This record gives sequence, structure tokens and C-alpha cells, in this order.
Amino acid sequence: MAVWVLSSLLLVMAAAAATPVVNGDGGGLTVGFYRESCPDAEAIVRKVVADAVRNDPTTNAPLLRLHFHDCFVRGCDGSVLINSTETNTAEKDAKPNHTLDAFDVIDAIKEKLERKCPGVVSCSDILAIAARDAVSLASKAVTGRRWSKASNMYEVETGRRDGRVSSAKEAATNLPDSFDGIRKLTTRFASKGLDLKDLAVLSGAHALGNTHCPSMAKRLRNFTAHHNTDPTLDATYAAKLRRQCRSAGDNTTELEMVPGSSTTFDAAYYRLVAERKGMFHSDEALLRNAVTRGLVYEYMRSEESFLRDFGVSMVNMGRVEVLTGRQGEIRRTCALVN
Repeated sequence: MAVWVLSSLLLVMAAAAATPVVNGDGGGLTVGFYRESCPDAEAIVRKVVADAVRNDPTTNAPLLRLHFHDCFVRGCDGSVLINSTETNTAEKDAKPNHTLDAFDVIDAIKEKLERKCPGVVSCSDILAIAARDAVSLASKAVTGRRWSKASNMYEVETGRRDGRVSSAKEAATNLPDSFDGIRKLTTRFASKGLDLKDLAVLSGAHALGNTHCPSMAKRLRNFTAHHNTDPTLDATYAAKLRRQCRSAGDNTTELEMVPGSSTTFDAAYYRLVAERKGMFHSDEALLRNAVTRGLVYEYMRSEESFLRDFGVSMVNMGRVEVLTGRQGEIRRTCALVN
């Protein structure tokens, strides 16, 4: 990605992030929240994420996914990180979250931040910053895996505090599902204050990462009483996936979300959607609405537009139902309520 492209993205994001988000008790989100209280906070997050991605390039996708799954349940409050107890089954143990990963990276970041600035940086902010850093590392905007301030795809608003409640039942109810159609997706996103453009843009996160055969099983076999295979899935691509996934319960075989570039963040995902080769039914659903369909074709034509809009929508999602000011807490350990 040319330097001028990244510069234009940053100008747009600076404008989008300039206005703090204020919650009921007067606290708010803002870029640079830890500038005085823990000035090295974002640099510490960045270093741990960069090391993790260097050791395993597939780490960027689960770090991005953790932030998504956190924000759609009780808002962006770090509740996806809390462990279950004898009396409570937490979000991370809900069925949709069984494949979540990279908790160890978040724990490593938190440990370093607690040594540097005890009790200052929230786990929910760590998730937001780590997601930004992971997707930036996977983008062509970063060359040679060298970091600088200009290498950020967008600026992260911080100032979130951590929630004390985590419920597997709430996760099962609120998280978007890979089999969702456009109406259900629209409703789920609208419930979080996110619109059709956010839906189309944030679906682009499927440019990163892998999935496993069980997530595709229904689309490939026994889709309905009338169709063995989901008719919205390209027939040739479906046949290829069936050869890879000979068993619906195969949890070993990994399927690249974007074959050949599952660790690179770009607009290639939208070409697959347009060709009816999106991995999930929820990907194909983007073609079932005039607004989201138009955005699919726009992002096919202009990767710059996609990267710019992705940053804006990530900021929008990062504002969902946040706790700020005196709300919530700053967890000492991300997996445990204080």
C-alpha cells in the first residue's frame, strides 16, 4: 500500500476519532487516554503483538476476532476474557466462542502493563489496541513489519473500563452467526448501534484467518430438505470444499477464509463474496441488500476505500456500550474479576 494511501487513511481516522464518547457518569473515550497515566501503554501492546505475529503469522486473526466477540456481548468491556467459575459459565465457554484463541497474547500484554503501570490499563482497551495492531501488521500499509506511528491503520480511542459480568447464554444470544441471513445480521448490528455500512465493512475482517469444517458442514451437505448444498455457494467451490471436508466433524482440517492470503489484510474477501465463494452464509448475505451489495462491489474496485472505512467502523464498534469513568473496574488479571 503506497505511503500516500496510508496518510489519507490517517487523516480520515483522526477526524473520526477526535470527538470523545461520553457515558452517563461523565467519563469518555478519547485517543491518547493513557498519555499521562501510562505513556508507553500502546507501545507495549504493539511490541507484544508484533512479536506474537512474527512467531506465528496466523495470530492476527484471533486477536481481531477477540475484540469483535467482546463488543457484541455487553459491549466492549473485556468480558470475553473472564474465566468460568463453579457458579457461572462465562462467554469464552459459549459454543460460538469455543474456537477463540490468542488469550495468551492478551495475558502477556496485561502482565507487562501491570509491571509498568499497575492498575491503569484496562483489559478492554488492550483488546481494542491489540486488534488494531494485529490488522495493521497484516495490512500492506506496514512494510517489512517495521512499526512507526504512521503504520497504524487507524487511531484507537481508549478509556474503557472492564465489566464484572460474563455470561455464556448472552454470548450465544448476541453473537452474529455464520448462518445468519441479511435480516438477522441487520438486526444484530442495529442493536449495537451499527448500520448496514458497518456490517459490510466489518465483515471484511473475514479477509484474515482460517475456519474448520464444522462451520461449513451445513452449507456443504444437508443444507435443506430440497438442497444438499447451499445453492448460494458457487458449485465448483462447494465441490472443492467437500473434498477438503470429508467429515462434518473434522476439526483438524483448516480452511483459509481467503485462499492463499489468509494472513494478509486486504479487499480480496469482497471479490470472493461477489463470486459466491464467501466461506459463510453470512458472507453471501451481503449480496441480499442493495446497500451492502453496493459496498461489496465498491471495495472490490477500491482497496483504499475499504481500508479507510474499516478503520472508521472499528472505531464505531469500539464505542459499543462501553464502561468509562467510575463504571466497572480495571482488572489486575484479565481472566479474573478483581
